[in-house]
Amino acid sequence: MGPCWPVHFYHSDSLLGVNNSVIMSGESKMHVLFEHATGFAAFKIREFEEESIFQAEVEECVREPARFAAIATLVAFSPFKTAQAALENLNAITEGILPEDLKNFILQLGSKKLSLGVVENKLAASILETFPKIKIKLGGLIQEITRGLRLHFYKLVKGVVDEAGGKAQLGLGHSYSRSKVKFNVNRSDNMIIQGIALLDQLDKDVNTFAMRIREWYSYHFPELVKIVPDNYNYARVVYYIKNRKELSEEKLEALEELVGDSSKAQAILDASRSSMGMDISPIDLINIESFATRVIKLAEYRRGLLTYLQTKMNSVAPNLTALLGESVAARLISHAGSLTNLAKFPASTVQILGAEKALFRALKTRGKTPKYGLLFHSTFIGRAQAANKGRISRFLANKCSIASRLDCFSEQPVSVFGEKLREQVEERLKFYESGDIPRKNVEVMKEAMDMSLSMNASALEEPGSSKKKKKKRKHDDTAEESMVVEEEATVEESTPKKKKKKNKKKQEEDDE
Repeated sequence: MGPCWPVHFYHSDSLLGVNNSVIMSGESKMHVLFEHATGFAAFKIREFEEESIFQAEVEECVREPARFAAIATLVAFSPFKTAQAALENLNAITEGILPEDLKNFILQLGSKKLSLGVVENKLAASILETFPKIKIKLGGLIQEITRGLRLHFYKLVKGVVDEAGGKAQLGLGHSYSRSKVKFNVNRSDNMIIQGIALLDQLDKDVNTFAMRIREWYSYHFPELVKIVPDNYNYARVVYYIKNRKELSEEKLEALEELVGDSSKAQAILDASRSSMGMDISPIDLINIESFATRVIKLAEYRRGLLTYLQTKMNSVAPNLTALLGESVAARLISHAGSLTNLAKFPASTVQILGAEKALFRALKTRGKTPKYGLLFHSTFIGRAQAANKGRISRFLANKCSIASRLDCFSEQPVSVFGEKLREQVEERLKFYESGDIPRKNVEVMKEAMDMSLSMNASALEEPGSSKKKKKKRKHDDTAEESMVVEEEATVEESTPKKKKKKNKKKQEEDDE
């Protein structure tokens, strides 16, 4: 057992009900466990007959300290010795584990005839598993009593000041949050989740703003929309042309660089000379030019963000990226919440990830369940025939599950397995189309494992080779090999004294 902190008992005669008074159907007096930042406390609850009537009474007097003190009386209080102990107990309780301090506290309360009210269901299950004789109480009554205890804790527990308790709560909250952040410090999948969400938002914003600038500039130059359909290029051309009447042969070369086609540049010049658009004022042109600049910068930032996301995906989940591509793989991680959650999902869940509404609607109406969710955006689903889309999505989900687990639980994930898994999906597609029998999974995985081991071995050899090169620079070319041999010999040999002893022993054995 761990260290047992001092437990302060109050009204010890009434702790276990010495008078054996009955609360409900012969049960012992009920106590409520309350966890605070300063320690654990146990409160004895007043006797009652019907729970519903008593709960209504608790709800009425929960805001009045004097009336609530008649309902809940402090029995025992075990303060935490240090702030670290408080943090450890809090972490254990949030995970549904019975901490050692709480276990000792319940033991000193007496677990034979104890009826204990607990708020947390997981903690209640852990207590019941350790102390099967304790009668655990859950429900709305316990929650209402706990609400009152939280409100009047400093008045019910003597020796705990409101100001000191507030500081303890604040410090414990900061420590708990800090520990959670530290636990998640090396998880780059959070950056992927934010990156793909921002990318989706930028796609919507760029499209909306581009449509706005098209409508705005079309009053002045309506023919440009048909010649330059791309949003990004359209904004660049608008920013360059400005007033169509100022477009001349001198600007044709620069316009050709923007559009990337000489025929399009000539078509823009011809259309500007015979345009049906109205004239535009300088102030309107300034606003259009400013808005076009914003659209261009936003589109360029979107491209840079996509490059960043691709780099991040190749470092965090290289196998999943090699199998599905950066966009679909990032959406799967984002929808699952993290790479760890995705790795824990079975293949059947990965298959319909993103189609939850359709799934529950089908289950409710007893219709056909969806065959795929986010995996529909993969190129494999689009290339498969209609009859084989369900099969290939199931097979692809299976490979995605394997790839995500390799990425999540490998120390140094490499994309070899993802590339081999992609080859397997390609072979399965050919099998559905032409009937070519694919390779066995054992053969493919063995080949991938050999490649992975060779890559790891070469990575380990690189720092050693660099050290040897540094040593060789210090010596002449003629004396390199001899010096290396001498160094290796000196490393393997022991000290000269031990060497003499060994030689003496060998000589004695030879003489014998």
